[in-house]
Amino acid sequence: MPQLGLNIDHVATLREARYRNWKRGLPPEPSVLEAAHLAEQGGARSITVHLREDRRHIQPADVRGLSHTIQVPLNLEMAATTVMVRQALLFKPDEVCLVPENRQEVTTEGGLDAVTDARRLKAVIARLAAAKIGASAFIDADLSQVDAAHRAGACAVELHTGNYANATAAAARHRELARHARAAAHANDLGLRVNAGHGLHYTNVREYIEDVPHLHTLNIGHAIISRAVYVGLRQAVAEMVVLLGSHKQIHNVD
Repeated sequence: MPQLGLNIDHVATLREARYRNWKRGLPPEPSVLEAAHLAEQGGARSITVHLREDRRHIQPADVRGLSHTIQVPLNLEMAATTVMVRQALLFKPDEVCLVPENRQEVTTEGGLDAVTDARRLKAVIARLAAAKIGASAFIDADLSQVDAAHRAGACAVELHTGNYANATAAAARHRELARHARAAAHANDLGLRVNAGHGLHYTNVREYIEDVPHLHTLNIGHAIISRAVYVGLRQAVAEMVVLLGSHKQIHNVD
């Protein structure tokens, strides 16, 4: 069964709503470090943050702090740009997930076009690999995109589940599941690790993991942070871990 990777961007979103450009006084709240610590206690097997070029939520200091303190792997989402590669080489996350980035979007709206951007992605992935940082590509569940990510040297793909999550009709949802199943099987045949994420929540995640094979990690953020408003972050993470069928992985981090 897949592991849970918790995306804690929206903890930083809440903090930045009050403490943007904070410089002195008591540490701003909520703390992404404390959130990551609670997520580990709830059973999250990795922590994901997206360091966007416009710094709308996660800040470089967050990535630095997480890289020094958390006990589970840190997955850094970022655009495939020279500036962001320098940030990755500075902070040395366990893995980088290369994502498209549009300054006008609320959140990432689709996968990379690894086919047309193959040369740049290959160069970025090679620089990361030289620093012993593995790279995944956030792509749509398309066989040609899987092939392009593999040729670029990615060690994993993260399938963009937004179309599945947004589908309201059962037929459309099942079409998306079949597409994802084909892409996941193909990626696995190529030796790529298969992750997935975007829009998955407590209601739709079981159907997804039952229909899509070879899943390693599901990166989920908004649904869990929203649930945490009511029950607390550790409990919200633990509930999702149980749904993923990996409840035996829950552990305490002192």
